[in-house]
Amino acid sequence: MVIKEKIYELTQRLNRYRYEYYSLDNPSISDLEYDSLLRELEKLEKAYPEYVLPNSPTKNVGYTPLANFEKVVFEKPMLSLQNAFSFDEFILFDERIKKEGFKPSYLCELKIDGIASSVVYKNGLFVKAYTRGDGLVGENITENIRTISDLPKVLPLDVDLEVRGEVYMSLEVFNELNQKKAEAGEELFKNPRNAAGGSLRQLDYNITKERNLSLFTYTIVEPSRYGLNTQEEALKYLTRLGFPVNPHYRHCKDSNEVIEYLKFIQDFRKTLSYDTDGVVIKVNEFNLYDEIGVTTKNPKWAIAYKFPSFIVETKLIDIIFTVGRTGTIHPNAILEPIMIGGSLVQRATLNNEDFIKERDIRIGDIVYLRKAGEIIPEVVGVNLARRQEQLPQFTMIQNCPKCNKPLQKKEAEVATYCINEACPGRILANLVYFASKSGMDIDGLGEKIIEQLFTLGYLKTISDIYHLEKYKQELIKLEGFGLKSVETLLDNIEKSKSNPLEKVIASLGIRLVGTKGAKILVKKLFSLTDLLYVTKEELLSIKEIGPATADSIISFVNTNKNLINDLIALGINPQKDNKVLTTSLFSGKTFVLTGKLSSLTREEATKLIEEKGGSVSSSVSKNTNYLLVGIDAGSKLEKAKQLKVPIITEEEFLRMV
Repeated sequence: MVIKEKIYELTQRLNRYRYEYYSLDNPSISDLEYDSLLRELEKLEKAYPEYVLPNSPTKNVGYTPLANFEKVVFEKPMLSLQNAFSFDEFILFDERIKKEGFKPSYLCELKIDGIASSVVYKNGLFVKAYTRGDGLVGENITENIRTISDLPKVLPLDVDLEVRGEVYMSLEVFNELNQKKAEAGEELFKNPRNAAGGSLRQLDYNITKERNLSLFTYTIVEPSRYGLNTQEEALKYLTRLGFPVNPHYRHCKDSNEVIEYLKFIQDFRKTLSYDTDGVVIKVNEFNLYDEIGVTTKNPKWAIAYKFPSFIVETKLIDIIFTVGRTGTIHPNAILEPIMIGGSLVQRATLNNEDFIKERDIRIGDIVYLRKAGEIIPEVVGVNLARRQEQLPQFTMIQNCPKCNKPLQKKEAEVATYCINEACPGRILANLVYFASKSGMDIDGLGEKIIEQLFTLGYLKTISDIYHLEKYKQELIKLEGFGLKSVETLLDNIEKSKSNPLEKVIASLGIRLVGTKGAKILVKKLFSLTDLLYVTKEELLSIKEIGPATADSIISFVNTNKNLINDLIALGINPQKDNKVLTTSLFSGKTFVLTGKLSSLTREEATKLIEEKGGSVSSSVSKNTNYLLVGIDAGSKLEKAKQLKVPIITEEEFLRMV
């Protein structure tokens, strides 16, 4: 009975996690945790097949399509892949095929961490697209996937074709999107896969378009109809038709060559501009597929090798709480220092109260810590086997750690809030943001210095930053300061008054208005004074601004009129020139930047392009006019070559401007 109950409990948990991952694009556990639980269930089901449930995640593919989307029934099912977590498991896969009398070669392809999708063409024209769903029925996402510039809409051949691939979000786009969400005080996406899923399955395709998604295709349904005999031939055929194909595949004649490739790609993948969590290893010869066969869930002729997770263990010393600009309470882990990804980590996010309680994370535990690329270090679970004593369970604080006012948690949200506008934690967070690079970019006025000046009482509001000269003598006497550093700081503060209008607006920290939102807003506003009198109707006349953003702007202005007037009185009221650009050198031209520039920062290059009428995009497409290449250029260079986009060096760019 204990075994039966354990199988039931694991089945229910894993199905809930699958729903969160596939349907909500918001998983509450890591891939490592999920894979571990799934392995445990597989072992129990193998030992006790009489207790296997019909809805077991070991028997089903994907997820039930959401009701919001039109359902599409597949002519040929979209199966999932069996996983291998070690070289030994791949060797067992290879030996099983050989025991059945087959001697295949293999094609290894990167496993892109995205959303499996299928696109259909009639007479060479793109007609529809859908997600994998449960493998038999998917969601119609035709209009959404049409916004992806990588996807060819017209093929060079008049063919009927179904192509399957992975929609993903590049790391650069992901980091930019999370920066904007942070600026707007919104909850961040956890990883690029979740961001891609949430972006692709939007009811408003305009939102999908703004997210700059990308696509890699990897297979053709019924390839024999096109005279294709191997997976390698299929990839080359897709490339000739104009489909994006990941270039890092390799044909391996045997299992030894496969393992050599796996060892190579494990380090090489860290240089890529997108997430890949493994390698798909397929029998290359199509004529063997029917003979090798499939299960109800997996093809027997392919397996997905999963890379070891970039996860370490360390001790959770304490949990502290910080207050964000909008009052969000953030629990943070204080850890025993540990190296991960080449950097020393002592703090990590714990996301929210529900996250901690679901994992039963306790102070004193040995926890799993994950950090990937630019993503903030995150505690993802607990090593319960190393919990050596009965540690007290986590309880969420009831009062704000800064102002001691009671906290609130909305029923439909996971976040807990301090709603006190006068909370010193919220004020401090706003001061830090105002002076940051995303704000007024005041060099020398970093977070620690602001905290020090706030504690001393020199800074109470944003406008106090521009009155720090009153405390010049006091500042000089502070540890770490001196006459020269104080004069430089005061000079930088004064220089910030000449920042352009969009930078001033972005620095105010208006919810839902980040750097890009501020640039959009100045289409209607020509000075900070205009912000005081703008109406909701005027804001809604800007096509990129919706009702929620308009309401947020109006609410901010009504609450912060004194602050805006103070800044204007200080001389911070830049006028946006409402005239035509003085130069149209790059009018209508789109640039993409890649690699490190030697004489310019990316921000400086972007400013030069925009001043001369051009625009800058984060991803290469057929609509890109120039790729500006610096040192250590990434995959964008390869893509530009494939699409025959003009490639210019920094020296050539400077000559142009």
